[in-house]
Amino acid sequence: MRRVNWGEERPDKPRRGRWTQAEISLLRDWYGLRDVRSIARELNRTPASVRKMAEQVFQSATRTGPWTSQEVQKLKKYLGASTDEVLARILSRPPGEIQKQILELGRIQQTGRWSREETRRLKRLYGSRKDEHLAVIFGRNVQAIRRQAENLRLAKDKAFLKKYGTSSTRMPRWTKEELEQLEHLYPTTPNLEIAEKLQRSVKSVVSKAHHMGLKKDRERLQEMGRQNVSLRYRKQEE
Repeated sequence: MRRVNWGEERPDKPRRGRWTQAEISLLRDWYGLRDVRSIARELNRTPASVRKMAEQVFQSATRTGPWTSQEVQKLKKYLGASTDEVLARILSRPPGEIQKQILELGRIQQTGRWSREETRRLKRLYGSRKDEHLAVIFGRNVQAIRRQAENLRLAKDKAFLKKYGTSSTRMPRWTKEELEQLEHLYPTTPNLEIAEKLQRSVKSVVSKAHHMGLKKDRERLQEMGRQNVSLRYRKQEE
């Protein structure tokens, strides 16, 4: 995620006055994917200033009629991360048309194996989106989303659970034996494999490893890098 470069010291008080092009660029990237207060903290602006600038940046004539494929992809990008008001502003569509399009997308339900790209996106989105929204985004039913999340040992973010008041089975405290296993496995073993062995989520494994100061071995990091490069090449060829 792009961040603001404050130089040597972050200003004590919120910035005022004219927005820089760099600030506007960051606002375009974050708006709709992060809440206004979070953006305000990152840019060191007031929430009111962020809202006012967003209204200017995303101001355009309201569109009606058939949706383009680009608009549909944009809707999927922000679905579940934005309020109806923000979605309408970003897409320049009336809220009623947006809800109608979401219902239409919800009728598309594919089956079969998940592609690597779908799996990568699910890992990135699962923690912060509702399963019902993910079903629309991926064109699969809610049960398929939950099965794949279970297979990948994914879990909702704490902020998501707090926001929606969703109950969650609290994971038991780490035992001494589990911590020893984690310390032994983490440097060279894929996180998903560790999560499966310890019956925990990947997020829990990574968080605990970070807390313990564990790191992946250089050889493992190099292997992960080669896998990522190989995946990018395959995507370019498709």
